[in-house]
Amino acid sequence: MTDRIEQSDPDDVAVRRAPRGTGRRLHGAVAHKLGTAILSGEYAPGDTLSGEVAFSEALDVSRSAYREAVQVLTAKGLVESRPKIGTRVLPRSRWNLLDPDVLAWAFAGEPDIAFVRGLFELRGIVEPAAAALAAERRERSDLKIMKDTLAAMRRHTLATEAGRAADREFHDAVLTATRNDALIVLSASIGAAVSWTTQFKQRALALPRNPIPDHVRVYEAIAAGDAAGASAAMRALVDLALEDTKLAMAR
Repeated sequence: MTDRIEQSDPDDVAVRRAPRGTGRRLHGAVAHKLGTAILSGEYAPGDTLSGEVAFSEALDVSRSAYREAVQVLTAKGLVESRPKIGTRVLPRSRWNLLDPDVLAWAFAGEPDIAFVRGLFELRGIVEPAAAALAAERRERSDLKIMKDTLAAMRRHTLATEAGRAADREFHDAVLTATRNDALIVLSASIGAAVSWTTQFKQRALALPRNPIPDHVRVYEAIAAGDAAGASAAMRALVDLALEDTKLAMAR
């Protein structure tokens, strides 16, 4: 029986092992494992991943699932595969660090403080300007979404997934209210950054303070059409969130 398995196609062996999950879920799990390893520094830029056969056997998945996972990482700029060379980790400058999946992989372990600070610097550039535009261009429907998300944040608190989802929706609504397609494209990335940093801050203890009033001030300024006030309120929100995150990383 052992001889027959060793001589069979590697994909068949993986199927006989009955790896957990199938199709998209399976190669997504493999991509998550590899992506987390790269973002955590287990594999550094320039490193070559183990061969397809060795890796698929080590992870107990089919070779096709491994190949599909590598394609996911390639699309996100983390690796490149070349014949006779293998799959190599690309320089960090090539990584799509704003991809929601890449952000999730970065926060699956202990994120680098420089990376976290960079996210907040990006938010500090984009979101205050977006809030100012939102104050000038918002429509009634935008204000309703913001108000509803604030109510959901109060009801569920940011200690829950439902509360964090409402937080993401609030920031999405601000970007949407700018009526600027280039800014709206950033909503998935900004939303993911908001969600993961909020979750990270609560990994050991509850949030050091309640950030919902900060969001209320942003909403009130946007609703009043006060562009300067909305920008300042959003700037304060981002700065305070960074301070909370620094405290969490110091624990």
